[in-house]
Amino acid sequence: MRVELGAGGPALVHSEPPRPQGEHAVRVRVELAGLCRSDLKEVAGNRHGVSQFGHELVAVVEESSVDGLGPGDRVTLDPNVPLERGTGFATTMWAAGPAEKLRAALPVVPADVDARRLVFTEPLACAQHCLGAAARHLGEALAGQRVGVLGAGTAGALIAGLAHALGAQVILGNRSQDRTDFLRDRAVLDAPIGPLEEMPSGELDIAIVATSFVLPEVLREALRTVVPGGLVLLYGGTAPGDALPGLDCDLDSVRRGELVTTASWDGKPVRVGGSYGTVQDDFGAAVRALVELDPVTLPVERMITEEIPLTALPGTIRTHLATRPLGKTLIHP
Repeated sequence: MRVELGAGGPALVHSEPPRPQGEHAVRVRVELAGLCRSDLKEVAGNRHGVSQFGHELVAVVEESSVDGLGPGDRVTLDPNVPLERGTGFATTMWAAGPAEKLRAALPVVPADVDARRLVFTEPLACAQHCLGAAARHLGEALAGQRVGVLGAGTAGALIAGLAHALGAQVILGNRSQDRTDFLRDRAVLDAPIGPLEEMPSGELDIAIVATSFVLPEVLREALRTVVPGGLVLLYGGTAPGDALPGLDCDLDSVRRGELVTTASWDGKPVRVGGSYGTVQDDFGAAVRALVELDPVTLPVERMITEEIPLTALPGTIRTHLATRPLGKTLIHP
């Protein structure tokens, strides 16, 4: 059983998933999956790029032709490794392709860690990649840097939490109060959280735009908050041709190419950089963070607000598209 995305939206399919074409193949039993904002964007038709529908998961290998990936191995999924695969919103999922790509796409994770924690591996790997890109573009380690994260959804909260754990001075801002109240009430982050407009002007070394999309009003706030020569990092979604009047920068090219460029905003020199996707090392770093940092330092489980059976997922997706969900929804196949 699985939930597939078709022309009519998400639908429950009861047949066994077919084995994709590929030199090697791995079949996994999905233990737990997470619903990501990018899944909702894909359903709504406003996500650019290849399909990654159903990509946050913890699973156990049941069948494999790949050395190093044997039955009983517990894995997660790196959706940025190009493979032929089914959706992770399923009881079982096939992935097929060259052996080295399958090993990269299905990194082995500890067998003795709660799946409700490990299901955050992929989004935390994205946060790790984002912070690595920030340090690379800035040319300095993050420890001691003044970092602002604009956007208090799951991605923003994970980026802020991991930056705080790495020793940065973190502040988190959001346009609406519901998300900031949610994070405060659940004690998800031990750092200042408040409205975007109250973030300090000209004081941050790095401002990370972590909203679902890089919206002009959020980008303007990010540019306002950085010091002269500071870095504005584009993490949220962009589309070809995106630009901000007054800022000489092709936003989509910078983000997808993980470039960094110098520009001027209201007479202030700034750097604009991008973060896009993940690399294999990000998953190892994310797993280490989830295993080695205690739940008080990185309390990802406190972001879980809803746990549903797979059969309820199509209706839940439609509800989330019509409302404003907070926190993380988990799916039990």
